[in-house]
Amino acid sequence: MTAPRFGFFFWPYDPGLVERMVRLGERQGWDLVGIADTPGNAMDVWVALTHAATLSARVRLASCVTNLVTRDPAITAGAAASLDRLSGGRFALGIGAGHSGVVNVGRRPTPGAELREGLARVRALLDSDGAEPRRRVPVYAAASGPGALRAAGAAADGAFVNYGLGEAETATARGLLAAGAAQAGREATGLDTWFIACLDVSERRETALAQLGNILGFVAAYILGPAPAQRGVPPELVPAVVELRRQYTTRRREMDPDLVHRLGLFDYLRRRLAVAGTPEDCAEQARAALTAGATNLMFTVSLAADPLRTVELFGQHVLRR
Repeated sequence: MTAPRFGFFFWPYDPGLVERMVRLGERQGWDLVGIADTPGNAMDVWVALTHAATLSARVRLASCVTNLVTRDPAITAGAAASLDRLSGGRFALGIGAGHSGVVNVGRRPTPGAELREGLARVRALLDSDGAEPRRRVPVYAAASGPGALRAAGAAADGAFVNYGLGEAETATARGLLAAGAAQAGREATGLDTWFIACLDVSERRETALAQLGNILGFVAAYILGPAPAQRGVPPELVPAVVELRRQYTTRRREMDPDLVHRLGLFDYLRRRLAVAGTPEDCAEQARAALTAGATNLMFTVSLAADPLRTVELFGQHVLRR
């Protein structure tokens, strides 16, 4: 059995945070460090990734994730190839339909069929002949809904799956990835699959949970909100998820961590989408997710109470186990 791998990604609020996070990921032995594309909330993703590449020598880097709405596929492919050369072959290009990256500039996410076409175009652009041989930059698809999961299975080298950590959720996601792969005439077994979870760690459980509602609301609104009844949400919670999608925001400064509490969703969303609490809590929850089928874990620490401390504590007390 292959050993599980662990990564994290974050919103690059400023150059200092980028430096501290990347150096920490490198020092602690994390397998992957990703940086999000979220205009209006943080620095430009490519500027932050370039900074990260010059600060590190071992850890793999990823855009986690950019989109094909605000950036033309040819521009994205060129930036990815450049970043890969700058980092010495350590870059993975993560692409998604778009959430805050498109909503914050007044655009709409890419539908599943168009995402598949866009992934294939980027792959072709990266594979086209250049002036000199270079490494094949892997393309990962961020996937939560059925269309995006099928697109990932059909056209990507890997997938960042954001659907849930339970046995039912991981099985559903893998089934959709396999269906997309079969439609494209290929095997899903070759797809490098990572399962995304919200992470917040503190020595005090109350501190770790205090701001968790922000990321739970942000994530659940686009994972479950479009069709909660079809995405495994218990019937009694469907109206609350619909209301969550109506009220939530993609703007960090306007988020309300109490929203999911008022809607009665906190406990359900925490169990399905998060690893949070003390280091001991998180070790237990991570083991449960791996047992349920989340073979590799990629944590979003973007809205953690203290992103740097969250990564540091998980690395110290859980990663080394």
